[in-house]
Amino acid sequence: MAVLPDLDKQRIARGLGRYWSSIWEETGNISKAELKAAVDATDTWIEANQANYNNNLPLAFRNNATQAQKTLLFCAVGLARVSIAFLRLVFGEVD
Repeated sequence: MAVLPDLDKQRIARGLGRYWSSIWEETGNISKAELKAAVDATDTWIEANQANYNNNLPLAFRNNATQAQKTLLFCAVGLARVSIAFLRLVFGEVD
């Protein structure tokens, strides 16, 4: 997958900003520009490390899963690291 278009990264930053402001009184003094820069850096890191991620997947999954499935797997594990409750909000029942 290619690096996300800037418009999509702006959407991510705005969405995260809204989400964080809805659950916390403050966002830790993170400015909109700093959040956007963090989204840019994350997308760049994912692009630079996707081959390493793919090479570390079990061979059968690596060879049979689509790129979208591999990305969704990565996202699911990341969401679970936030909390299983948060993972459930996105994916539904996970038990």
